[in-house]
Amino acid sequence: MGLEPTLTLTEQERRAALDIERLRRLVGLVPHDESADPFPVTGWDAIEWVVGNATQTAHFYRTVFGMDLVAYSGPETGNRDHVAYVLVSGAIRFVVKGGVAPDSPLLDHHRRHGDGVVDIALEVPDVDRCVAHARSQGATVLEEPHDLTDEYGTLRVAAIATFGDTRHSLVDRSRYRGPYRPGYVPRTAPGNGSRPEPLVEALDHVVGNVELGKMDEWVAFYNRVMGFTNLAEFIGDDIATEYSALMSKVVANGNHRVKIPLNEPAIARRRSQVDEYLDFYQGPGVQHLALATSDILRTVDRLRAAGIEFLDTPDAYYEDPELRARIGKVRVPIEELQRRRILVDRDEDGYLLQIFTKPIGDRPTVFFELIERHGSLGFGKGNFQALFEALEREQARRGNL
Repeated sequence: MGLEPTLTLTEQERRAALDIERLRRLVGLVPHDESADPFPVTGWDAIEWVVGNATQTAHFYRTVFGMDLVAYSGPETGNRDHVAYVLVSGAIRFVVKGGVAPDSPLLDHHRRHGDGVVDIALEVPDVDRCVAHARSQGATVLEEPHDLTDEYGTLRVAAIATFGDTRHSLVDRSRYRGPYRPGYVPRTAPGNGSRPEPLVEALDHVVGNVELGKMDEWVAFYNRVMGFTNLAEFIGDDIATEYSALMSKVVANGNHRVKIPLNEPAIARRRSQVDEYLDFYQGPGVQHLALATSDILRTVDRLRAAGIEFLDTPDAYYEDPELRARIGKVRVPIEELQRRRILVDRDEDGYLLQIFTKPIGDRPTVFFELIERHGSLGFGKGNFQALFEALEREQARRGNL
């Protein structure tokens, strides 16, 4: 079965001038027939954040990650509760929100969780069909399907609950041409029009951390409510050190554009990174977002020069003869990856390059992964040990191991 660009590109992918072949390389897109899907999902719509200072956070994403500001909502637009900035990079859309009114619910959310993701919004072709199926399968409907209209057209939206205080907004953009949604106005920042190629081009996956014993429950939720299938699982010794461990299973929608690994802590001698997250986020939530790039070396160099800190990987990782034999030839000399501390993994479909930032906020919770795929559809299983040990070293430095 072939992939028809007009049927599978999301609205933001079209705006970013991406095509199906490039998305297949970036995020491992696969063919899928939506007609038989009880809860068809086209792809990511937006990642909505609640932060302590949205104005400064938006500036951070513009100046450090090279994202473009495209829309705004706030007191000047009639929104007395909060400010919100919409930023894009390729097919990625972030909405950064911060409370303004003293009684804003966003301030309560931030007091509990700190900076974090509140909404993993998904673009769907039929909001009502998705909500009807979700309700029939026991999902909590937070917002019934309804229309939002302004001079740019009509947006059909709804929302369902997922792990913790996170939600999935469901958005049909087929009749809307505005910069984001009604209530937002177009807004740009100096330099938006003269940007080089974006550092990150697409959202590859979003990882959720849940409590001990809850991973299979949420995997079943995505299977039953949203029709997602299981892509991979990592249990036992897959992600473990002498002291701590976690378990992870990956669910994905039909075209594999939306991939959600779900982690839970495993019982071990000491507290794992997932335990630390659950403590400081005060419950389940989004642990990290994987951003796809066509040139991870350029992206890492630019981000590091702008002050982003990455997890360190010991030289022994790159000098291990077993690793070198397993990964074979990749597009750059291993010494170039070593200099930047970029990890590499190979499976039966190809290889991938990846690296992880340290937490981006004050609390040791949310961080980013950068990923460059070359055929591999996996998640870097061969790197889990090195990654977990690096995370554990940082956790020990914070006194939380």
